[in-house]
Order: sequence, then C-alpha cells, then structure tokens
Amino acid sequence: MIQIGKYVKQKGNYYAFVPETFPPKGIAYNEPNVVKLLADANLLLGKLDGLTKLIPDIDFFIFMYMNKEAAFSSQVEGTKANLTDALQAEVERTPDLPNDVDDILHYIKAMNMGLERLNSLPLSLRLIKEVHATLLTGKRNSTSSQPGEFRNSQNWVMGTNLNDARFVPPPPQYVLSSMGELEKFLYSHSNIPALLKAALMHSQFETIHPFLDGNGRTGRLLITLYLCHQNVLERPVLYFSEYLKKHRNKYFLLLDDYRKGNVSAWLEFFLEGVIQICSKAIETSNKIVDLREKNIQKISSLGRAGKNAMVLLKHLYKLPIVNVKKVEEATGLSREAANRLVKRFCKEGILMQKDQNVTYGRLFVYRDYLSLFE
Repeated sequence: MIQIGKYVKQKGNYYAFVPETFPPKGIAYNEPNVVKLLADANLLLGKLDGLTKLIPDIDFFIFMYMNKEAAFSSQVEGTKANLTDALQAEVERTPDLPNDVDDILHYIKAMNMGLERLNSLPLSLRLIKEVHATLLTGKRNSTSSQPGEFRNSQNWVMGTNLNDARFVPPPPQYVLSSMGELEKFLYSHSNIPALLKAALMHSQFETIHPFLDGNGRTGRLLITLYLCHQNVLERPVLYFSEYLKKHRNKYFLLLDDYRKGNVSAWLEFFLEGVIQICSKAIETSNKIVDLREKNIQKISSLGRAGKNAMVLLKHLYKLPIVNVKKVEEATGLSREAANRLVKRFCKEGILMQKDQNVTYGRLFVYRDYLSLFE
C-alpha cells in the first residue's frame, strides 16, 4: 500500500490524520485498468469538448449544466433544493422555495467567479480562497466564521465530535504546508496525465479539509477549474457532482480507502465518472439539438409573431422557467402581447404552466428541455 499519511494521537485523546509528502511515491499510473479507463475517458472528453463548438447557444447549455452541477453538489452535502428550485429562484424568490436553495445560488456564483478569475489569476491557493469566500459569504447556514481563510482549529467529517467522527483531517498547523504541496503539484509532475492529477488533487484536498466549512463543494469546484486551467476543456462542460451524488456512499468509502493507500481504486472510480458524465452530456447535447429543431418548426408557422417567438425560444434555453414579466423583458413586448405569446407556446406544447391552480404570478416551464437536465 502507498503511504498517504498516518493517524496521530492528539491532545484531547483523539486521532487526526497527518499526511505524508504529496504526491506520495509509488503510485502505479500504468496499471492496466487505469490505462484503459484513462484512454476511454480522454476519447470521450475530446468528443464532448468538440461538440461544444457545434451546439447552438453553447453559453445557455453551459448555464444549465452549471445550475445542475450546483444543485447536485449541494445535495451531496444534504441540501434538499433541486435544479427546478434554483431556476425558479432566478425568476422569482417565492415563499414555497426551500430555504436551502441559497446553497445552490452561492455555488453558481462561486463557479462563475472562479472561471472568470482564471483569466487573470493562475489556479492557486489565493484563487481557492477567493472561490471559498464567494461560496460562503452571506450564505444562509454557513458554520464558517472566516470565509476564504484556512482554518486555525480542528474540524472533523461526519459524527458528532472528534472521537466518533468518520474522519479527522490534519490538525491546523499542517494545513498551510499541505496545501502548499498541493499547489506545487498542480504545476509539476508533467508526466502525470491531467485527469489523474485532477483525481489526486480532489482526493488530497478533501483529505486536508483546509476550511471549517464548504470543503466538499470547494473540492468539486476545483475539478472543473483545474481542467479548464489546463486547457483540457475549452469550455466548462464537465461536472462531477451528479455522479458523486449517485454514488455517494462509494465516494466516501473510496476517499477513506485513498487515505489508507488504495489510490488505484480511487483513480478508477474517478475515471469511470468522467466516462459516464461525458457519455451522458454527449447524449444530452444531441437531444437538445433535436428538440431545438422540432420547436423551431413549430414556431415557424406563427407568421408575424415568429420573430418574437424565436427570441423567446432562445431565451428559454438559458432559463427554462419564466413568468410573463420575464417574457416581456426578453422580447420587448407589451404585457398583453407577452401574454398572447405565452399562451401560444402553451398551445404548441413548448411551455406548460407549473401550477395549474395558480391564477396570479404564474410560472411556465419549458418541460421538455428541463427534463434533459433533471
């Protein structure tokens, strides 16, 4: 087994994990299973990246995937709000929305900020802190009193205290040096393929757990930021959280095994995730193109209203939940004309009213499109 670190008894009679120098020596990157999975993952990742040049309105596609990623990443941590809730919150914050939809909105804000900062700042401890600060500053239920600052006290993962925790990360005096080694790793070891470095970066970040709160979400954000930073992806279209939520128990078990030195099992799990995610994203992108063509044919028969209908249809690919006010804003139509256009979209089966019992403040959903992401 590879030596990732060891548990050391601390004052207070609990054991905390103290990491060895990173990256550890002896990782077998050429194991047959890893090599095959890496080849398949790279092939599909290249195909997905190529598709981004062909998908109409790619920014809208990315917007939806980013919302989906935010919802699933938050759900890994126990958030109940879902993708539809997050999209509805973009339109209108209504009392029926779960309180924890705030978690998803902060995640989206942190992702956008991180991607924007990569244009002027390398992926670094500074950027990681800025992403964390954006993720937690002003968030509803954050337990961190210092968003964007590495912790100076002991934390733990699951359990009610340090003695019954599932995992106790390194004591605070090890955090800065361990994160420094992780930062250096991102710019060294050029012999290690980018996908394997992304996998190791994530597992080591979760092992260090450098913040008091938000480590899981920050660590998942870093996967996309790293792959974009390395130009493995031209656009941010690979998101892991749906896969990790689906395999939540296995994800935590394999992180435990990683700390015990079973690195290969973690790498295989990560690469299998890339393959599944890419395959599903490619399938979704093809369905979006087909759906778009079908609905363009529907609205091509609307005569003089066709121009505004095209504007609205394009808007729905960014935000598939709207009210009449949003339709007014998107098209420049009067309220009466916007109402007529919404009714026509409902008649054509493009939009459907979210709640048939509501008369005022109605919301309309582009259900065929939204269902491709849910």
